[in-house]
Amino acid sequence: MPLRLFNTSSRTKQEIDISGEEVTIYACGITPYSPSHIGHARQAIAFDTLVRWLRFQDVRVRYVTNFTDISDTIIDASKREGVSFLEVANRHISDYRISMNRLNVLDADAYPRVTESIEGIISMIETLVDKGHAYLTEDGVYFEIDTAPEKYGQLTGQTLEMVRSGAGGRVASTGAGKRDHRDFALWKIAKPGEPSWDSPFGRGRPGWHIECSAMVHEHFGNQVDIHGGGSDLMFPHHEAEIFQSECCFNVEPFAKHWMHNGMINVEGEKMSKSLGNFWTVSDAIDAVGPMVLRYALVNAPYRQPIDFNQVLLDDAEKNHGRLIESIISAGGVDVATQWDGIETLKNAEESLIRGMDDDLNTRVAIAEMQSVVKILRQANSSQDSSVAFACVGWLSAYAGDVLGLLPDEEALQNMVDRASERREEMRGKVEGLIAMREEARSERDWAKADRIRDEISELGVVVEDGESGVTWRMKEL
Repeated sequence: MPLRLFNTSSRTKQEIDISGEEVTIYACGITPYSPSHIGHARQAIAFDTLVRWLRFQDVRVRYVTNFTDISDTIIDASKREGVSFLEVANRHISDYRISMNRLNVLDADAYPRVTESIEGIISMIETLVDKGHAYLTEDGVYFEIDTAPEKYGQLTGQTLEMVRSGAGGRVASTGAGKRDHRDFALWKIAKPGEPSWDSPFGRGRPGWHIECSAMVHEHFGNQVDIHGGGSDLMFPHHEAEIFQSECCFNVEPFAKHWMHNGMINVEGEKMSKSLGNFWTVSDAIDAVGPMVLRYALVNAPYRQPIDFNQVLLDDAEKNHGRLIESIISAGGVDVATQWDGIETLKNAEESLIRGMDDDLNTRVAIAEMQSVVKILRQANSSQDSSVAFACVGWLSAYAGDVLGLLPDEEALQNMVDRASERREEMRGKVEGLIAMREEARSERDWAKADRIRDEISELGVVVEDGESGVTWRMKEL
């Protein structure tokens, strides 16, 4: 069936139109005032999965995500550090790009930056002022909500007054000359010492919301197929974008489809530096590895909130380890590309496709991937090379190309070669220790069995007790 995604605006799953030359996608990116956190990784992986799935089906995609490289938070950070605002922004943009690369997030087609989009932003503001949707004050330019009240609430489904209390302070109170607390800033007159640009409204810098509207227009024109980001951006950011873009360019809807991913909690609580449960992406990668982190974040449908905890990470480490080990045990990545004659693989493929086409249900995809890993492990044990190669081909396509859980073919083959050599080097010692552990267990000497297991673990080996006996694999693959 065709891909259907939940549209935040209609609150229903809707079919994505792929009949044009390309599908255009814009995701609101980071404000680089501090190191990127796992919430940023969750959003990037959600949109990366969408792009991967469309391209896997030979749909041409143009994907753009931005950097808001000027903001109050960046200015504050630059003052604290005694460096320029661009030094702060560039450092954290670099950190983000490196982390996303390690997480196997494909490069976007473009990464526009606010500081490189000033001309388009000013042009939009001039048009909105000329059309009577915006007005000048002594501290900047504001969009007047009451000039298009029918547009409010398209994403939240609520009145502005109902959601203002939940806006996290991002809806400013009445400023100098601001007509209504609901109006939002398009241009901010610079304070002494702040970065600023010349404009017809006075020297200053853009408001938050106008930036993305201008960058969408620069790359896609008056309308974009899919627009979104984290669910925390629905209000006020994306609601404001709808006002600005539709009023400026006389287009409706500005975005045909709105896509928002769920948030991440840590151990049941909102992630916060003040609570001491804040995970940067680089810290999480250092703790569990990039592919284990990606596995943990993919192993839930993108709209579902994630509770980031040790159980989640342990499950991801175990299952991703089995995925890699099963491919290594098959002997490499010179694999079959067809599996039509193997009913279990064909059934798994059809189920995965149905799940992915139903609002990118990656949980279904992960479940089917795990079922194929089980088939592969059985084929490896029975030395059924034809089934094993077909399974590796299936996993290369769906665990690799679609879910991004495998490195590229060359890197994977290098991993296979290194792990095979290391496994052979360790085999005698590990299997000797396992035999000693089994003897201790048979004698019910649990303390000795646990000490031996710890010794095996210190060698970088994972021991798994299953119905068919004891198996082992290398931790670092």
